[in-house]
Amino acid sequence: MSRDNNISKGLLIGFLTGAVVGAAVALLYAPKSGKELREDLKNKAEDLKNDAEKYIDSAKEKASQTINDGKRKAEQLIADAKTKVDQLIKDADNVITNARNKYSKPEGETTSDNA
Repeated sequence: MSRDNNISKGLLIGFLTGAVVGAAVALLYAPKSGKELREDLKNKAEDLKNDAEKYIDSAKEKASQTINDGKRKAEQLIADAKTKVDQLIKDADNVITNARNKYSKPEGETTSDNA
């Protein structure tokens, strides 16, 4: 999971860096007036912002899905644990009841183990 996150971050950083460098080189070598250059810079900045927002939205959605999956798994584990604990309590009660019944004979009664 962490590795995927690092790869995604690296991919985003590489993409943004490449876009900035590519835009800068294109603007420097294109013969344009200052007004056109400023407009192009503004457009490129908006494009980069939009791409970053899309990436952030995607990351938020994936994080939300991961959190929801974790909650569901945790709830299932808790339910399973409760079921097992309830069964263990029933088993323990049965053992205690059997032990009480076996060893709580009336006083005059003896066991027939001596025969």
